[in-house]
Amino acid sequence: MAEQLICRNVTLGYEGIPVTEGLDLTVSSGDYLCILGENGSGKSTLVKALLGLIPAMEGEIIRAGEISGGVGYLPQQTVVQKDFPASVREIVRSGCLKKAGMRPFYNKQEKALAEENMARLGISNLARRCYRELSGGQQQRVLLARALCATSKILLLDEPVTGLDPKAQADLYELIADLNRSGITMIMVSHDVSAVRYASHILHIGSKEQLFFGTREDYLASSLGRSFLITETGQADSLPETPPPPEPEEKTISTKTAAAAAAGLGLAAVGTGAAIYKYVKRGERNA
Repeated sequence: MAEQLICRNVTLGYEGIPVTEGLDLTVSSGDYLCILGENGSGKSTLVKALLGLIPAMEGEIIRAGEISGGVGYLPQQTVVQKDFPASVREIVRSGCLKKAGMRPFYNKQEKALAEENMARLGISNLARRCYRELSGGQQQRVLLARALCATSKILLLDEPVTGLDPKAQADLYELIADLNRSGITMIMVSHDVSAVRYASHILHIGSKEQLFFGTREDYLASSLGRSFLITETGQADSLPETPPPPEPEEKTISTKTAAAAAAGLGLAAVGTGAAIYKYVKRGERNA
């Protein structure tokens, strides 16, 4: 499989102070990498570096040509983002902002891509609904569709199931696994032991150091992996059972999570204040 992302002896930090050091990892096409670590271990800093938002203090991060334009990003959601008043279609289309460049409107191909990704994630019937009125699981599908508009090569998901009920979590995990099986590379930051079940590779980082990088099987056979399972589940020999995905829910609407759309956070790798203006203007002209 082709290598898409490589970190070689990477040190990351802020203002000359390292947060994590000596990162060595390779992500190849079709991989499903789960990044584990305690709070403060540098996971958020690594996310920013992989997105190209901060430089490495030492070492190098190499991106293959096919992802040089950016990584599709599903960010952690904030309270402010939970109440963003835009339609599902507007939010999904905003994933095309980087492709549109300085054009004031989305073109026919970008609009078609948004419709295709809404259909792919089963949210076409929600296209005219207000994002802030959706359930948490529905909102995450919207943001996934948006990330797929930015790039269909590699997605970076930051704690995607946080705040969802168990059935919605299982449904989202299965959806992400289906996307991975279709050939999309996944990088997921998670605290959830269930995420390990779906991963092909694990990166476990601790305070200022890399503790493990390798296959899921090797991780679960390692002392670190067994310790992680004991801490999270009370047993070292198996992962917890993942609940079956729920039956297709009736398309009723409730409130939850919100769009990093306006902040431009899920644009491929970079968002700007100008992106907010363009997003709003396109929403007015292209609804």
